[in-house]
Amino acid sequence: MNARKILISGASGLIGTAVGASLAADGREVSRLVRGKVTRKGDVSWNPAQPIAPEKVSGFDVVIHLAGEGVFGVWTREKKRRIYESRIIGTRNLAEGLARAEQKPRVFISASAIGYYGDRGDEVLNEQSSPGAGFLAEVCRDWEAATKPALDPGIRIVNIRTGHVLDPTGGILKKMLLPFRLGLGGRIGDGRQWQSWMHMGDWLGALRHIMNHDSLRGPVNLVGPNPVTNAEFTKVLAGVLSRPTFFTVPGLALKAALGREAANEMLLSGQRVEPAKLTATGYQFQFPDLQGALRDLLRK
Repeated sequence: MNARKILISGASGLIGTAVGASLAADGREVSRLVRGKVTRKGDVSWNPAQPIAPEKVSGFDVVIHLAGEGVFGVWTREKKRRIYESRIIGTRNLAEGLARAEQKPRVFISASAIGYYGDRGDEVLNEQSSPGAGFLAEVCRDWEAATKPALDPGIRIVNIRTGHVLDPTGGILKKMLLPFRLGLGGRIGDGRQWQSWMHMGDWLGALRHIMNHDSLRGPVNLVGPNPVTNAEFTKVLAGVLSRPTFFTVPGLALKAALGREAANEMLLSGQRVEPAKLTATGYQFQFPDLQGALRDLLRK
């Protein structure tokens, strides 16, 4: 696809910042959907809680929707409401605006997450797997459904189910680096929960792959081909940093700090996910194994 004009929501987050910089470096014209006052030429002001005028989102080749309330933290009733509504209402309002736009995008790439599958133990999961149970699974299911208004006028929709994106400047890896460098890192709970991960470089490469392959529609898992358990992730990270791992973060302590539901869904459970659609359409991973990915990211 010769996509010249790109519109991105959530452009100030870890992934959104990387996406904007990467696509701009390709020579593409990147605009951002921003809350409040517009400060940069080409950006578009929006309020995710309200319908967006179709003329504001008309004329873009690709729309990449990444906005949403962060999930980490204590899940109070208000926090869960923000997590849910920031995704479902914002996505639906944007999809409806795109559906009514005079010049519609060729593809609408909307964020989702592998939380869609819930906690499934050692089961290998792909895009054909059924949704799981729990709050995050419910959010992801409704999040993906909220893109459907854009499907009726023929816009290609891709729901990117993202796992742990590894980058030392943010996300799970940044949170782990300080304690591991101090020799205080360790597995979480029993360490048997699966962690499906992806190097940021591969995430950006997979995004371009999606943009260029019209056959990719619906859910696409954005994870690497070799998920690991939390215990294995801990061992590999410690090895790359040449640090010991004597400690364990007890599940009971996490439940006391975050609440049972949040601790279970965010940290004590996991998903063993394979990137079936990416593999089937020929995406070549730059960093298929965890040790190589971490060595590259940490320049070891």
